[in-house]
Amino acid sequence: MIAAIKPAGANTRGLLAYLYGPGRHDEHLDPHIVAGFAMLGMPDPGRDPDATLTQLARHLDEPVRLRNSEFGRTVTDHVWHCPVRAAPEDRHLSDAEWADIAQRVVEAAGIAPLGDDLGCRWIAVRHADDHIHILATTVREDGRRPKLHDSGIRVGNACRQIESDYGLRQLKKGDRTAGRRPTQAEMHKAERLGWEQTSRDWLQEHIRTAIPHAGSAEELLAYLEADGIAVKPRRGPSGDLLGYAVGRPGDINRDGEQIFHPGGKIAPDLTLPKLKARLETAAPEEHPTARRDRPSTPWHRATDVLDTLHSELTNGTGDGDDSGKDARIQAHIAALGELIEATAQHAPEDLRAELRSASRAFVRAQRSLIRAEDRAGDAVRIAARDIIHSGTGPDGSALSALLAAMIWATILAQRWHEARNHAHQADAAGQTLRHLQAAADNALVPVLADLERRQPSEQVRCTFTHDVRAAVPDHAERILADENWPALAAVLADAEAGGHKPHQLLKAAAEQRELDTARRPARVLITRIQHTARNPVRISRAEAARIRSTRSIPAASTTASALQHPPAPVSAPERGSRPRR
Repeated sequence: MIAAIKPAGANTRGLLAYLYGPGRHDEHLDPHIVAGFAMLGMPDPGRDPDATLTQLARHLDEPVRLRNSEFGRTVTDHVWHCPVRAAPEDRHLSDAEWADIAQRVVEAAGIAPLGDDLGCRWIAVRHADDHIHILATTVREDGRRPKLHDSGIRVGNACRQIESDYGLRQLKKGDRTAGRRPTQAEMHKAERLGWEQTSRDWLQEHIRTAIPHAGSAEELLAYLEADGIAVKPRRGPSGDLLGYAVGRPGDINRDGEQIFHPGGKIAPDLTLPKLKARLETAAPEEHPTARRDRPSTPWHRATDVLDTLHSELTNGTGDGDDSGKDARIQAHIAALGELIEATAQHAPEDLRAELRSASRAFVRAQRSLIRAEDRAGDAVRIAARDIIHSGTGPDGSALSALLAAMIWATILAQRWHEARNHAHQADAAGQTLRHLQAAADNALVPVLADLERRQPSEQVRCTFTHDVRAAVPDHAERILADENWPALAAVLADAEAGGHKPHQLLKAAAEQRELDTARRPARVLITRIQHTARNPVRISRAEAARIRSTRSIPAASTTASALQHPPAPVSAPERGSRPRR
């Protein structure tokens, strides 16, 4: 059940005309009052042919006129309007049930508090099966204005209780972190101009696309301006940036002037102070000798950074109350969204649609009521910028490893949100996970095809089978039954040829990412081991020769046995002797 409080209005009679009228598409049927304030005492224009909308409007506005005459100034924002709509799958509610729902909504909002005889005047009109409209005039009988601050939160909480009491579809409780919904005017304008998105949604998407490209708020605005977006910065006398607003090309008012939207009106986390806190990141100090061990591409570096993030998220998914740790994790999750966006922009063309969908879905998971310690996410943000500014795209194995690391980070983020009852954020992480998994599956197709073409011999696979059973005994049967087990064996053979020990790689990979929730554990190990074993290890010539000889053994076990243990030579029979029978 959704109760959507509309912006305050000034024309009671005009709103009544809409509620009792035919509607924009003749959808209003049998409009009538189902509930109202205690002293309504007026006939219903929907039931009494002699009653008029003007009379009803004057009756509802009476406290407003008395206040205006007494104080000598006109109240112009006194019309409170709140449609309350049931879900399409909900059962039919009677007029009596809608009356009770309306009473509970106005009590929660502060329009007519329980037990207060001097509350505002209100009515609830029903003109369809699935919703009602509550109209109130926000001047009390004693001439005071009602306390409506945070009324949306209170009404939302009341709706969640109503859903439970009436057995209706249960929606998630709001937490004031959602973006603003498009208004009807914005949606009609977008439809009229042939736009797929409203201006604010379009601007939000472009700002989020630009964030990984910028190292400061000034750079972000310059990038947006270069992208053709109208930018209006607000500066102080010193020239310092104090705020900003942006406009979509072609979005003009009736006077032909560009319409601008402040960042905070586009999304809660796009205000200038929040953008500054996220963007103005100082690169961490690095010891010169550490650079020798750095991976060669930003895609590998991003995967390594996510390994550190995994550790923090894993340690923080409990339900303990540690505000400092939670602030760090919230920063990591916000930065993870930027890394997903950066990856979407530079991934191969056939993966971009799924990755962009993942980036859009993760937006809600990036913010919660927990205030982020922004500097904690610096390493992930730097990794995102490295990808954005990289001159080359990823190879198949590097991208697969990064996507697998993103999937695990998203799972951990979802668990963290669930542990803190962040229902909307956990749901957003779940949606993101589905898109990331689809992208990861597609990215692995050519990698798996190459590995399966050069899978090792049966005897070598048998040796690796023992390694799997010893390193990950709890998941060995699932791994060996996975259709990608031959490809994993090829990865282990490559790693062994590079000087790594398969048993150690398997054990380390299983420790970095638990396999209980893995859909295909062999795939998880493939990407993990390819990333870990990408750098060869120096080994002795004798060991290298042993590995080469082992891998070159034919697949048939009988042939292998014959080569390892050739039969003893049989002496030829003496000339003229008879063979034994």
